[in-house]
Amino acid sequence: MKVVAFASQKGGSGKTTLAGHVAVQAELSGDGPVALIDTDPQGSMSDWWNERSEETPVFAKTTPERLADDLNAMREMGVQLVVIDTPPAITATIEHVIAEADLVVIPTRPSPHDLRAAGATVELCERMDKSIVFAINGATPRARITTEAVIALSQHGAVAPSIVHQRVDFASSMIDGRTVMELPGRSRSPKEIEAMWSFLREALGKQHAAQRLQTHSLQSSLSSTTINPGEMVKGAA
Repeated sequence: MKVVAFASQKGGSGKTTLAGHVAVQAELSGDGPVALIDTDPQGSMSDWWNERSEETPVFAKTTPERLADDLNAMREMGVQLVVIDTPPAITATIEHVIAEADLVVIPTRPSPHDLRAAGATVELCERMDKSIVFAINGATPRARITTEAVIALSQHGAVAPSIVHQRVDFASSMIDGRTVMELPGRSRSPKEIEAMWSFLREALGKQHAAQRLQTHSLQSSLSSTTINPGEMVKGAA
């Protein structure tokens, strides 16, 4: 099971909308079961999920104190992906979430204020040694500032190559618990979300491969080390 947290210090970054869309896309791509967790006191993710007619992704209620135990329970139940929405501020709740996350996605609108606000989240993730991905969200098509934002963010971490543009269908789909992938029409938005999830899934896969390699190397090192039982008790008296 993988845990992906969506975190941003700045309100209005679109993290709740993006988190919900990524969770649904993961289900549509066959990467479920997917569970959603809302740790934002505003409860926007909870409100959206309550409006959904579809049964997936499932919604899990928890608290920061119970998060680790509840994640273990979901792992035993066969959940493959957990997507967590967080408050728009650096709080103790976010620290609890990031501590359990395999990957932290930082949604960032291409504006100077959003770029500056991303710094606090990056610092927290670096301090906790967590992998991050920047997701450009709410971009204006063909705007030069979007390219500038990608260049600026790439100096601090990976940037998802799929840029999510500002379109009316994102807001309208969330009103009744749907996503742009579940709306009729030929909008470009579903393709952007599909590409976003493909990138995140690949990032999670690479991270898993690196962890397995590290574990294998450690096991090989231990198995090749000979320990004299007598040396283990030296100085014990």
